[in-house]
Amino acid sequence: MVKPMQGVRVLEVAQFTFVPSAGAVLADWGAEVIKIEHAEKGDAQRGLVKALGHDVISQGSSFAPIMEGPNRGKRSLGLALEKDEAKGVLRELVRRSDVFLTNFLPGARAKLGIDVEDIRKINPDIIYTLGTGFGHSGPEADKGGYDMTAFWARGGSGDSSTPPGAQWLTPMPTGAYGDSIGGMTIACGICAALFSRAQTGHAATVDVSLLGVGAWATQLNVNLALMAGGPLPKFPPGKRAPTGNPLTSTYVTADDRWLVLNMLQPGRYWPEFCRVVGRPELIDDPRFDSAETLMANAGEAAEIVADIISGRTKDEWTAAFAGMEGQWSVVQDTWEVGNDESLTAIGQIAALTDAEGVPRKLVGTPVQFDREPASLTRAPQFAEHTDDILRELGLSDEELLNLKISGAVT
Repeated sequence: MVKPMQGVRVLEVAQFTFVPSAGAVLADWGAEVIKIEHAEKGDAQRGLVKALGHDVISQGSSFAPIMEGPNRGKRSLGLALEKDEAKGVLRELVRRSDVFLTNFLPGARAKLGIDVEDIRKINPDIIYTLGTGFGHSGPEADKGGYDMTAFWARGGSGDSSTPPGAQWLTPMPTGAYGDSIGGMTIACGICAALFSRAQTGHAATVDVSLLGVGAWATQLNVNLALMAGGPLPKFPPGKRAPTGNPLTSTYVTADDRWLVLNMLQPGRYWPEFCRVVGRPELIDDPRFDSAETLMANAGEAAEIVADIISGRTKDEWTAAFAGMEGQWSVVQDTWEVGNDESLTAIGQIAALTDAEGVPRKLVGTPVQFDREPASLTRAPQFAEHTDDILRELGLSDEELLNLKISGAVT
């Protein structure tokens, strides 16, 4: 199995999901990732039991997807960076690392001695990587942010997803939505920086903000708004956007499931679609017998398509559309995504074993090498690898005991 990041050492001082998920991606790809957690408190995310109203831990077990997803494949070291006794351990870990990964705010970085200048004094060749809410500099560099605020609200997705006249903002579709997208973005930036270092010898600093990732995710509409000189118009709920193409819209089935049609070339796909749905007479209907007439009568065609789709269930349409050239999809819920036949076929719904020996599944990273899925291992328990890591640094049992007595490590 190809592990392109094998031999790369990553030192992570980060919490929650945005930045730690980047470490998880690198671990999936073969990097050695050491996660530093506060010696008493650990990653603050370990204390969460619910997210967006859902339980995030498995009752009676240590298995917690909210920690497993962004931390699988890592080792955990409990280290109190604010204590002088911990400084030597940090310095030695920095010396041995290729990447330093953090999402701490400027004040905390300065207080703990982990800002870019501090880390570069110890290891000038390290790829210093910072994930922020609103940017590494500028008026909001000191402001913390989560994906709900920086990515979803400020980045444009929240407004774009909320219809006019709504009584509340459309929420993110899932927890850690922007965090997970941002983590993959950070991982890709780190890979590029490591490649550049190998080619030029220059160790770049990598900066990624949730706001920036949010703006990139909505960049088409943002660019259109900039061109138009103002916000883009919205369409009332329940009304299809006037695309001019009845084969690029969303329709409801007989069992109240949604199908998305996204056939961008209506003249090409309309005849096949009509045959598949059992309405071949619509092919030569003068209202729809060419791309031009179909587009000119798109509203009427869309009503006919809506009536057709409402006549069968989701499963019936799935069977009928199998092999159809035109592009379409069922709108799946999260359980269906976790059991998706295409994801399962390539191993992206990946198996692993939790700390109690129970088989589990997690979504793997979407990037594969040589068409092989990543082999996942579980996330570490809090400070699980402290002794092992410190002994690898050459500390004796007496030195390790003294660090524990001082409260510098757990």
